[in-house]
Amino acid sequence: MYSHGSESLIKQAREIREPELQKFYSRLLKLLPGKEPGHETVDSLQRLHLILSATKYTRSLPPELQRRLQSLLSSQVEQLQVLCSAVLRETLPPPGQDENHSQDVSGPQNSHAASLLLSQAGSRADLSSLCAQLLRGLESRPSEGLAHSFTHSLPVLNTVLSHGPQSLTEDHITLLSKKLVDWLRYASTMQGGGASTGGFFTGPRSRQPGPIAELDGTVSGDFFTVLCVGQGFTEDQWMNVYSFSMLRHWLLTYHSVSNGNTAVDTDDRSEVDGSVVSMVSVTSSSSRLLPPRERLREKAFQYCQRLIEQSDRKAQKRSDTELQKACLVEALCILDTVCVEDASLVYRTFPCVKALYGRLSPDLSYARVLLPIAQFYLNHGEMAAVDCECVWVLLFGRFPAELFNDPFLAHELLRFLRQNLEDLQLRVPKYIRSFPNLLKFLAWDSPAVVEDFVDLLPSLVTAGTAIELLHSLLDLPCLSATLVLQLRSTYLPISESGGHGLPSMEAFRSPSFRGLFLFMLRGESGSGDTIDRLSKLHELLTGAADWPRVIQCAQTVPVLLHVYFNTVVTIADEKLLSHLILVLLERSGLLLNMPKYIKEIHRVFSCHLLRLCKLRPSLVVDQSHELLEFAGTTANVYSKEEMYTHVVWVLGEYLSVSRDSRCSVKLITSCFETLEVVLFEVTSSAPPPGADLPAPRVVTTLMSALAKLASRSHDLIPRVSVFLSKLRTITKGGSVPWCADEDDLVAIVTRGEELWSLLKTPGVAQSVLTPPPHVTTPQGHRDTNVAMLLQLRTLTSLTHWHPH
Repeated sequence: MYSHGSESLIKQAREIREPELQKFYSRLLKLLPGKEPGHETVDSLQRLHLILSATKYTRSLPPELQRRLQSLLSSQVEQLQVLCSAVLRETLPPPGQDENHSQDVSGPQNSHAASLLLSQAGSRADLSSLCAQLLRGLESRPSEGLAHSFTHSLPVLNTVLSHGPQSLTEDHITLLSKKLVDWLRYASTMQGGGASTGGFFTGPRSRQPGPIAELDGTVSGDFFTVLCVGQGFTEDQWMNVYSFSMLRHWLLTYHSVSNGNTAVDTDDRSEVDGSVVSMVSVTSSSSRLLPPRERLREKAFQYCQRLIEQSDRKAQKRSDTELQKACLVEALCILDTVCVEDASLVYRTFPCVKALYGRLSPDLSYARVLLPIAQFYLNHGEMAAVDCECVWVLLFGRFPAELFNDPFLAHELLRFLRQNLEDLQLRVPKYIRSFPNLLKFLAWDSPAVVEDFVDLLPSLVTAGTAIELLHSLLDLPCLSATLVLQLRSTYLPISESGGHGLPSMEAFRSPSFRGLFLFMLRGESGSGDTIDRLSKLHELLTGAADWPRVIQCAQTVPVLLHVYFNTVVTIADEKLLSHLILVLLERSGLLLNMPKYIKEIHRVFSCHLLRLCKLRPSLVVDQSHELLEFAGTTANVYSKEEMYTHVVWVLGEYLSVSRDSRCSVKLITSCFETLEVVLFEVTSSAPPPGADLPAPRVVTTLMSALAKLASRSHDLIPRVSVFLSKLRTITKGGSVPWCADEDDLVAIVTRGEELWSLLKTPGVAQSVLTPPPHVTTPQGHRDTNVAMLLQLRTLTSLTHWHPH
């Protein structure tokens, strides 16, 4: 919302009248010729921008003012460039000036003028015309006045690639491909005369311009690249830098489908065993005979090979070392692109990439460079018959284990996994086995990567990993705490007597508990689903339950559990589903002591327990012993209310012959007696010290389950009826120790009376409490008899309808 003052200014701008506006234009024209823009000039331009942008109608400026503002786009004062560009974007060109304006585009003098040109292109035809004008400017020889226009034209063209690639014609593509070849491969190898302007190039200064130098200070013996340094730089050298920055985008946009066969000299394969320099420097005479697109691809290949060779030089400045890494990433991505387009280049590229991997892999500071190498191996390793296992060991082993706290690497690696998910699942078995390592990114910085894991998690759920993955997700807060302790242990002295979380740190360093923490930090699955002393680990990490990182991690687990269960039901067989139910029952009481976390996990467990049993009702009979053991533990009524309620409901709903023919009277009676004991204990005494009162929903669910079971074995009906009648008698005396709220007590008694009334007629009770399948899953739209009733009702209603 705007402030009151802002709203007042906008209102004034909208209500300004034409005579007053013309006076303002005249006053502004008098101010603009000034060499140094004063405060009044800047203020007037800001007011003009507000007036023009405050209305939904586009205004036309007087021609003289329009020309004056356009001329100021080339001003040396950037504030004027910004303001004039903003004003002109809000206006229409003067009548009859559209074509003249477009023809004046020999090249924008700065980025603000370039953005203005792009904003004024209102259609694909305008964009195509703009591109044609810019390309004509690029084709001409740079005069002194237009020296800097080239560097601003390429970004405009690059923007067009993103938003309107179809605006460039085939002739445009051919022309720019030729220009890119010239700028990339044939830029001057001598330094420019001016002083260095910084940016990419930071090198030693010399008094007289000489040959360009490498980052290690030696004189360059090959063609110019972005990794060359000098005192000053020529126009074509700057264009070399700009061309490299947009090269990959250009190749992906216009070279994905090549016209004609790619012509590459077959003798190049003989150079595989040669040095990188020989591969780069040797220029086949036939390359000039290639079509423009193929020639650009060849020059891009040579340029990237040279960058890889330059990256092996020791830079004199740290900033140049980071520049080397950034250029390596881009060069490797470009090489991957050109090899996808022309498979014959794979054989020429792989020796260089393989050597680069061998040089960089021991140094994890190059981790972000190693990711595009991994992409290259994934895309082309099979074709080149190269063993990629060492790459996956590094990618899924050391990276997550040692760099889990690097947010940039986490983002890049997880993006790599998402983009290549299908290939990794099919061709890299280590990917799925390494999920304990990958989860470290999630445990360390859950909010930043949870979206990635929502996409990745389904690919990690297999019949072999499902159980261990479930345990790992439930113990994710423990892993978070363990990672914090691991990092703290590296800088907190052993003799340190104070500090936050010291008991946990002592346990982490203790040989007695080392095995527990090593299991949490394991790199691959397969060493066991979980550990025997899990409760001991939770006890040791009690102090970590209030750490912010652990709390954040715990908040993401329910979301991931839903994703997990939604996936596992699609791949699991009966045996795996049975195992899952056992894990749910067991782990409902084995969680890190975080009350909110435990409550959320119980809610998720309850939801998916119902789903699993509905999907496979036979699971209730298969796991009846464990379910009855859980339901027969009265303490669960107070500590696991959500989970307990749903287990009881499942027993009452699915222990039926109609659901599973194996369900015997003996099993029904055993379940009835177990639940009867718990209900009697809950309603005959106060809860244990420190425990809350039992939830009314638990009591009514127990009553309903007993009534359902009794309706299937009529011998049990008298026992339920006796209890329900006693319940009615007990509550007449007033309050009871197990229910403090009068409304809740009334609801419980009402439910008991309804069940008692139903059980008086066993046949009705069974049909109501255990309805047949055609009632629980109605298909009235398919039943002709039911459909006939609907038709009759419709006809009857129509006969009673009288138009007014």
